[in-house]
Amino acid sequence: MSKATQSLASTRINSLLDANSFVEIGGAVTARSTDFNLTANDTPSDGVITGYGVIDGSLVYVYSQDVSVLNGTVGEMHAKKIANLYDLAMKTGAPVIGLLDCAGIRLQEATDALNAFGEIYMKQTMASGVIPQITGIFGTCGGGLAVIPALTDFTFMAEGKAQLFVNSPNALEGNRKEACDTSSSAFQSEETGLVDVVGPEAEILAKMRALVAMLPENNEDDASYEECTDDLNRVCPDLANCAGDTGIALTQIADNHMFFETKAGYGKDVVTGFIKLNGTTVGCVANRSEIYNAEGEKVETFDGTISARGAKKAAEFVNFCDAFGVPVLTLTNVTGFKASKCSEKYMAKAIGGLTYAFANATVPKVNVIVGKAYGSAYVAMNSKAIGADMVYAWPTAEIGMMDSKMAAKIMYPQADAAELKEKAAEYAALQSGVTSAARRGYVDTIIEPADTRKYVIAAFEMLFTKREDRPAKKHGTV
Repeated sequence: MSKATQSLASTRINSLLDANSFVEIGGAVTARSTDFNLTANDTPSDGVITGYGVIDGSLVYVYSQDVSVLNGTVGEMHAKKIANLYDLAMKTGAPVIGLLDCAGIRLQEATDALNAFGEIYMKQTMASGVIPQITGIFGTCGGGLAVIPALTDFTFMAEGKAQLFVNSPNALEGNRKEACDTSSSAFQSEETGLVDVVGPEAEILAKMRALVAMLPENNEDDASYEECTDDLNRVCPDLANCAGDTGIALTQIADNHMFFETKAGYGKDVVTGFIKLNGTTVGCVANRSEIYNAEGEKVETFDGTISARGAKKAAEFVNFCDAFGVPVLTLTNVTGFKASKCSEKYMAKAIGGLTYAFANATVPKVNVIVGKAYGSAYVAMNSKAIGADMVYAWPTAEIGMMDSKMAAKIMYPQADAAELKEKAAEYAALQSGVTSAARRGYVDTIIEPADTRKYVIAAFEMLFTKREDRPAKKHGTV
């Protein structure tokens, strides 16, 4: 073992992995460059510890940057160690986890260091959609290094001390770090949507372990199944009250009430994350109009629409699930698209991406309409029209173009209040009622909210052997 095994970088690895499971690779590697008197510096492991171990018995590859060695900067041999780790991970089909704490590129190695960055990017690109990639940021992650978490599937960030940026806050015209810290975990999780989970270092290492337990090892061999200890027919009596905060609804439906939420601070009108159903990992996407805290107090309210951020977040999540064969469950409760000048800049593109993601995905897809499902927003949310395999709806669901009162006003602009009320009721019965949608085949079964868990479990069991082809092409362009 190298001298670096006693460093903070090593401590993080040991905290992440099962006890005594880490095996170091390349511990004797040091910097090869001799420019700028670099040989005068001791560079154990060239500033990055690489190797493999297990999390809950599952193989993972890990690299952890050692900030005590040349500030953890990335040079030629540093990058080669990471690249070699990716080669092993691709051969064996196991996730790669990177623990970043680095001052950036190693200036003494110049173009060698630049090429080193490119080698890492290339390996990440080749691994994308083949093995899960997870990044944890514990210190500085700036400049070209910020591309690394952007190329991975999930990013965790230590609250307070970690920094993530392409350009530092003070390098942005008209900005100072004191005014807007664009490198902070809050900004990167809430504004850019790059970071999935924020918290103290020990907490995010624990959550990394929890996420790995949810994920397939690779895109072919799925070891994410486990024995279900929950009742498959368990009734969820309070589920009808969770149509607004679907994060709580997903927790109710899940095996043993375990829900791993991703990007919780970004696009909060949409919930994404993983649950287990009958021991199988399922990816979840749900509309959300309100958020309750652990004490049951309502802390945030939304207008029931999809924002551009929410759509982008959902599309990226569905693409990940499809790449790794993870079934997708959606809970639909949406009235339209967010109407604001800011959102409109990105709305059409974001909704196009969401629609494409659902339509393009060939994994089993189940939709439960738990509230309103209006207009094109309903269509984009995994509707039957764009490929949902099974669509369920609660008896109180409303499916149609828009709210019946608004529809009556548009169709009968000269009508008085009494007539409008009559026409609205007529429209609701003929066009917006869940029974009407079921008669047309857009809803397969109307179910009671309390029975949702057993119906979706049965649906995914039925769809387990699903196979679906798409037109031959290199890849889509959306």
